[in-house]
Amino acid sequence: MLLTLARDSIRQGFETGRPLPVNPAQWPEGLQREGASFVTLKRPDGSLRGCIGTLEARQPLVTDVAEHAHAAAFRDPRFQPLAAHELEEVHLELSILSRPEPLPVASEAELLAALQPGEDGLILEDGVHRGTFLPAVWESLPEPVDFVRQLKRKAGLPSDYWSPSLTIKRYRTESFGEDER
Repeated sequence: MLLTLARDSIRQGFETGRPLPVNPAQWPEGLQREGASFVTLKRPDGSLRGCIGTLEARQPLVTDVAEHAHAAAFRDPRFQPLAAHELEEVHLELSILSRPEPLPVASEAELLAALQPGEDGLILEDGVHRGTFLPAVWESLPEPVDFVRQLKRKAGLPSDYWSPSLTIKRYRTESFGEDER
C-alpha cells in the first residue's frame, strides 16, 4: 500500500506540482500512527535518482511517505527534478525508521566495535554538522571503518574527526522495494 501511495504521490506531482493529499483516517490504523520514512528512487542500473526522508516521526506515516516520495522525485538538491519519461523506469524503495537511540561511545574504536553492519542506521551530529546513513548503505560500504568515515565526510567533517561533543544515534529500518510486492 505504501509503495503504491509513493508512486501515486509522484504522479500527482507531475499533474499538480504537489504531493498527493492524504487523509490518514482513510488508511489502516497502523499507517495512521506517526512514523519516519525515507523514500529512495533508483535508476534501472541501481544508481541513486533521489532520496528524501526524516529521522524523527512527526506526522502520520502515510502523510510522511506521500510527502517524501514527492520530495525525492522533485526536490532532492543532488538531482534535477524527475522527468515524466523516468517515472515508469525508476524503482521505489521505502525505509520505515525506528526511533533513533543514543549510542554512548567514547572513541571511534568503541563506535566501530558497537556497530552491527547491515543492521544499524547511524546519525552523527556535532554542532551544525549532521549526517545519516540508512542501513542499506552497508551494501556499498560493508566495512565499519569505511561506513563511519564516509558518514563523517557526508556530515561535513574530516574522515578522522573525533570530539567529545560528537553525538551518535543508531536506528533500524523496515525496508522494502517494488520488486518485493
